[in-house]
Amino acid sequence: MVRTEISLFLKNAPGELARLAAMLGDAGINIDALTIQDASNYVRELFQARGKSLKRIASAASYNSMRKDSADFALIRFLPADGTINKAIDLLSRSDYVFDIMPVIAVELENRPGELARIAGRFGEEGININYVYGSVSGPDAKCLFVFCPEDIDHAAAIFKEE
Repeated sequence: MVRTEISLFLKNAPGELARLAAMLGDAGINIDALTIQDASNYVRELFQARGKSLKRIASAASYNSMRKDSADFALIRFLPADGTINKAIDLLSRSDYVFDIMPVIAVELENRPGELARIAGRFGEEGININYVYGSVSGPDAKCLFVFCPEDIDHAAAIFKEE
């Protein structure tokens, strides 16, 4: 099913994640899935992609400066619970967070070997590249929630309607 993910850069410092999570929690916004990575890795991958597919628009010194500065931040992607995306966007806007939203495919999978391969195989069979994926499970008998960011969201949404 298509869901809306929120991505934001958060200062890479003790207590920052707790502040964000408390703010969302106090507003009654539950987080269904979350991933965090050092922003310098994200920026490095972005630069590599730009070098391969886009015309370079800044000097090497500028890119190196951005990569160094990005180490001070973490890239957080999270999926607010169904029905709370607008509330989360409003709250983050009022709190001066810089963020972006992205449509993603969220799929509940059985917690058994081979399920991720089956779903990833469906993307591959349809020729849809997966930009990134993250997932979680709460226990051996619970279903897993996996979040996929495909290059072609409309195509992916059409094939995963029946999932």
